[in-house]
Amino acid sequence: MGFSSQENPSLYFFFFLLCLSTVSAYTNTSSNNGVEGGRRELASWRCNWFRGSWVYDVTYPLYDPYKCPFIDPQFNCKKYGRPDNLYLKYRWQPSSCSLPRFNGLYFLRKMRGKKIMFVGDSLSTNMWQSLACLIHSWVPNARYTLLRQKGLASLTFEDYGVTLKLYRTQFLVDLDAENVGRVLKLDSIKQGKMWRGMDVLIFNSWHWWTHIDHIQPWDYMEDGNILYKDMNRLVAYYKGMTTWARWVNAFVNPSKTKVFFNGVSPVHYDGRDWGEPMKSCKSQTQPFYGRKYPGGPPVAWVILNKVFRRLKKPVYWLDITGLSQLRKDAHPSAYSGNHPGNDCSHWCLPGLPDTWNVLFYSALFS
Repeated sequence: MGFSSQENPSLYFFFFLLCLSTVSAYTNTSSNNGVEGGRRELASWRCNWFRGSWVYDVTYPLYDPYKCPFIDPQFNCKKYGRPDNLYLKYRWQPSSCSLPRFNGLYFLRKMRGKKIMFVGDSLSTNMWQSLACLIHSWVPNARYTLLRQKGLASLTFEDYGVTLKLYRTQFLVDLDAENVGRVLKLDSIKQGKMWRGMDVLIFNSWHWWTHIDHIQPWDYMEDGNILYKDMNRLVAYYKGMTTWARWVNAFVNPSKTKVFFNGVSPVHYDGRDWGEPMKSCKSQTQPFYGRKYPGGPPVAWVILNKVFRRLKKPVYWLDITGLSQLRKDAHPSAYSGNHPGNDCSHWCLPGLPDTWNVLFYSALFS
């Protein structure tokens, strides 16, 4: 195993061209459901569910946070003092069609005896707990078993044999403890053996790739049997997600397993992204209402767009980035039970992840 503190400059040039050639696709993809070679599928070929606006709906939220037993303190904004309620009342309305209303009983009956696994970081936890609450609100007296251990959680609705699993991994690729320290292996995905045998997989990864200093969970990156003390994080993300795509191509049987990727979840720490330079998500009470989000697409979205072209198996991309960028009001900010400071990266429950799950529900049963 070799060590290197240098990166190939051609990688940066390649990456620059990659981003330059794809950034314009953000608008085009938002208005076009076409799929090249069947390798990437948006949720509906009839209507772009990801292009639309947020509308006030008096029937929202879809469940009572005080009656759902699965919400972690980190996402339980009402319990920890958030005083406003308007952020709970917005429903996503596609421009040229309508999404089906989530029906938890229908979900349980259709998925009877099946296993669904969320694979990813704390945003996957956000979405997993949201789905659990959505289902529970329809069958509040149903028997369930909840098991949690380090890195893995499992919720089974016993009367239906439906299991919602959560596998926590920040990067999807392997993070191993070795003699030199903690090594993030950009070309290895041995932990994928834990994901096999599921009926549905929902992946997510981006949140941790840019962390530095004391919150960076690795000491070295490894690629091609060479150790790097650091690497351009966007290049590293591209390499890691390409490894994930190879895993899908090699190990997923589409006749047995449906695969989803929940797109890049945005943050709202910098008000310049929406035209309020001195502000963050703190004290925001309404969505951004402009026709186009000023901050533009995250570069991670551009990278995923390229990675999906490597897929040979069908993967449903839940392209939640644009609609989520509009929800600067939906973060816990100061109203989090175990996230000190101003949290503008996760989401309150009830809240935005419920819409992600309505989109997942729509795609799953379309």
